[in-house]
This record gives sequence, structure tokens and C-alpha cells, in this order.
Amino acid sequence: MAPDITKEDMERVRLLNKVSGSRHAFNQLTLQELKRLQHLVEKKDYSHDKKARKSKAKLLKNINARIYELEEGRSIWGV
Repeated sequence: MAPDITKEDMERVRLLNKVSGSRHAFNQLTLQELKRLQHLVEKKDYSHDKKARKSKAKLLKNINARIYELEEGRSIWGV
């Protein structure tokens, strides 16, 4: 039997699709969308798949860097 798809799952997939749509789409997300995506990705369990765990860690690193840029008003690389 297929697991139930929750509203959070649908929202996570929607935000991930938005991010993976293009290289610049990640920078177009609002601070609220980034924080929500961060919460949803952290909450999701990817322990069954090593590649998914690595992708999750990389995505969370990028989300945290972008949140920092938006909250501090600058890029962490000074650009």
C-alpha cells in the first residue's frame, strides 16, 4: 500500500521543483520560502538512501548560505 501523501510532502516537492527548475530559481525564493523549505527538508528522513542524504546535506548548506545572505544583506563571499 502506498504511503499517504501529506500537505507538507506536496509543499516540499513544490518548493524543490521550484529550486531545481533553473540555476537562478534558488536565488528567487523569498526568505519565508527558504526557511519553510529548510524545515521541510530537515524533517524528511532520507536515512535509507546514501545519495539522498548527501544531496540533503548539500541543499541545506546552500539554503543556510542563502538565508544568511538575505538576513545580513550581503553575500558571504563579499560579492
